[in-house]
Amino acid sequence: MSKEKRILIVDTEPETAEAVGAALRETDLIVVSVTHVEAAEEEIQHRPFVAVVSSLDFKDAEGFNFIKEIHRTFPQLAVIGVSGSSDSRMAIEAIKAGAFDFISKPIHGPDIVKAVKEAITCAQKSSEPVAIAPSDELNDATDSLVGNSRAMLDVYKALGRLSPTPVTVLIRGETGTGKELVARALFQYGHRAHRPFITVNCAAIPENLLESELFGHEKGAFTGAVSTRIGKFEQANGATLFLDEIGDLDLALQAKLLRVLQEKRFQRVGGSEEISVDVRIIAATHRNLEKMISEGNFREDLFYRLNVATIKLPPLRDRTGDVALLTNFFLRRFGIELGVTSVSMTRNAVSRLESARLAGNVRQLQNIVRKALLRSRGYAIDRDMIEELLVETEPPDQSKADNHSVEDFCRQLLSDAAEGKIENAHQVAIEKVETALIDLALKKSDGNISQASKWLGLSRLTVREKAKKFGITDPS
Repeated sequence: MSKEKRILIVDTEPETAEAVGAALRETDLIVVSVTHVEAAEEEIQHRPFVAVVSSLDFKDAEGFNFIKEIHRTFPQLAVIGVSGSSDSRMAIEAIKAGAFDFISKPIHGPDIVKAVKEAITCAQKSSEPVAIAPSDELNDATDSLVGNSRAMLDVYKALGRLSPTPVTVLIRGETGTGKELVARALFQYGHRAHRPFITVNCAAIPENLLESELFGHEKGAFTGAVSTRIGKFEQANGATLFLDEIGDLDLALQAKLLRVLQEKRFQRVGGSEEISVDVRIIAATHRNLEKMISEGNFREDLFYRLNVATIKLPPLRDRTGDVALLTNFFLRRFGIELGVTSVSMTRNAVSRLESARLAGNVRQLQNIVRKALLRSRGYAIDRDMIEELLVETEPPDQSKADNHSVEDFCRQLLSDAAEGKIENAHQVAIEKVETALIDLALKKSDGNISQASKWLGLSRLTVREKAKKFGITDPS
């Protein structure tokens, strides 16, 4: 990079400029630092910059307004928003304001270097601004996207980029990861938020009724069609239609859906009139659509029509640190609902949830916390109660696998992986077996780590660390 290439840091905290400067020391970028927006605007007017790193923590949304102004007057100048808050709304609002990226403090060197390099490359290739949008605010009384893990931050950024656009979005993720919440966030912060949000669960409606549900029917089209009925596509004209579990559509309906996406026209069941619609489509599935295509169960052309933009929701096991956040959120929310607001959960109980293989993801965790509150009788929720609930809430297929041979267990894991229900089957298997083995060894030795480590052929330190990781016992 040329020495004339400068990056502007706008932050009242000198630590930010120091961290960015240290991270970019190996590059040829010149770091210029100012402490307020007025000085930044003066710098931009008089000197060229390849990127800006700006705080979002100024009073009266001054940081957001600054980003919007740069976005309007210097569309090729990429801005990276930074904040001491890692709240999901902050990330999404930053992208919506026009930021190229968002990084929470304290700034991690590799993160800022990667963000700056990507920003400069993108700005050089195109002057088109980065699109943006948000998700539900963390509120104990409402449905919320909760989590500040790196994986979820990527989801928030994707929401910011995609929600203001009319593009079709395919949301992918395992069962219970929150696909419907993400669809609602896309809608609520999108360009059609003032219009209806229409939802169809393709797996919940019988096949013989689904076509009528989607496209409507004319009077007399079939037995029981005593009047003309408009379908979801007509209801969603000029609005948003969310097709949940799109992988459950039969091939005939897939063909009709493809035509609507291509031509924006369809006919009601039993009708001959062409109906034109303008619908923003959001679809979701937990299924492995690529595998379904290879088996002839899903149309490849429809897949490409739906897969214009994708948001992939991470399973809970890949969301480091989010289990504790979600647990506390559900404790508050259900505590208010059930009238047991004073109930807490022990550290060991939370650790056990963090180490558990929650095949049902956030939905299963939510179920566990709610049941625990109902059983708590006002006392703290301990690890033993969580152990019981983990067994009770384990998805049926997994419980069945646990009661059979190792071969059956592995076969079920591979089947789940093939259907897209889990990823990293090898890692899941290793952690499952290792957790059980260490747990049993510690129980058999009455918590004597020296004895357990001898039986396991591991060092005492290794047993301690793994026990802590899996929430088996408190190493202290």
